[in-house]
Amino acid sequence: MASNQIFKALADPTRREILRLLGRREMTAGALADRFDMTKPTMSHHFSVLRDAGLLTSRREGQQIIYTLNATVIQEVLTRIWDLFGQNGRQGRESP
Repeated sequence: MASNQIFKALADPTRREILRLLGRREMTAGALADRFDMTKPTMSHHFSVLRDAGLLTSRREGQQIIYTLNATVIQEVLTRIWDLFGQNGRQGRESP
């Protein structure tokens, strides 16, 4: 997992919203695009960045592309963040 790609993907509020929506259920590219006031090429770019970071997967069904959240990568990211900051931000310190 390339951390820099993941953090780049998560840095954009539109991409975070796409992930939030996919956290509820898988969706077609068209259904996701309908939620945003953006051009199709712009939405395609967001999907590409998220896919390259491993945060979502896609499959083709006929003419539709179905996107799904890659929960495994999300869990790995959260685990790494948790490890970076330690429990309650007190890494290396004793509890009071």
